[in-house]
Amino acid sequence: MSTLTPLRGPARVAVRQHRSSLRTGGLLALAGAVAVIGFALWSSHLIDAFEAGPCEVSGTSGRACDQRIVDFQGSMHLYSSVLMYAGLVLTALPVIVSAFVAGPVIARELESGTYRMAWTQSVTPARWLAAKLAVPTVLLVAGVTVLSAVLAWARTRTSSDFTVDWFDAQVFGTTIPVVTGYTLLGIAVGSLTGLLVHRTVAAIAVAAVTTGTVMVTLGTFRSDLWPLRAATATFDGRLDVPLDSWVVEIGRVTGGGERLPMDVCRPQDDEGAQARCLADRDITGLFVDHHPASHLWPLQLVETGIVLALAALALTLAFRVLRRRHG
Repeated sequence: MSTLTPLRGPARVAVRQHRSSLRTGGLLALAGAVAVIGFALWSSHLIDAFEAGPCEVSGTSGRACDQRIVDFQGSMHLYSSVLMYAGLVLTALPVIVSAFVAGPVIARELESGTYRMAWTQSVTPARWLAAKLAVPTVLLVAGVTVLSAVLAWARTRTSSDFTVDWFDAQVFGTTIPVVTGYTLLGIAVGSLTGLLVHRTVAAIAVAAVTTGTVMVTLGTFRSDLWPLRAATATFDGRLDVPLDSWVVEIGRVTGGGERLPMDVCRPQDDEGAQARCLADRDITGLFVDHHPASHLWPLQLVETGIVLALAALALTLAFRVLRRRHG
């Protein structure tokens, strides 16, 4: 217990210093979770009421059902939009976290010189930084975990016509392992940036751009983080690709197994010309490279592992910078 005592003082100071921001962030998170839960329950009620009635979205239900179908589809579209925007906000949260840690938490104290007061009260620079990061880390990891779970639950409360795919950015990026990893990365990058850039506004900008760049880069190469499955079939055959798969690439394949782009021998007005083109190039069918839904967790864990490694590197560099500049 005695080894934890020096950390308690700086941690309490950090909470007092940023209590307004922490309170505002907590209230916004709570309001967002309550809003999503409310919309989910409302959506479930509308679906149950519609399914209990005589109308069907698909099929001929008659003129009397037309307005009810339009109203139901409009409500489901609204709910789907709410979930989409909620997912985008949660996906962007690590960038906001990085900017907050870099600016108000670290750089502002270094810029104003208030950190000296803590360091003259038997608090080492390393313990000061650890306390500064411990508070947002605990609160943010708990917060994003709850918000991610709420969003995942809410997505099960919508009409099947308005569901989103597991590989969509607002779904994949808000699943607990990845969103937690990026949140920790944002904290680590923010701390390193704040120590390197002692100007609050500049630190905020640099941290946000850095974290955002890492997120966009890994998102761009996400499909390459786990081996793709390949499916091939002749033109009169059937491609064995599940409907919920993430299709990454589609193309043509020759009799010898060579892969060609899809725009080779593209459909033309003259079917005979297209047939001759296919025959001349020995094109016998199509190929599809895809990730089945079972690849969700391997992709999640690999990306999370990369992000956590980057976060550990940034945090290690942050403490080295602190030790070199301030002892």
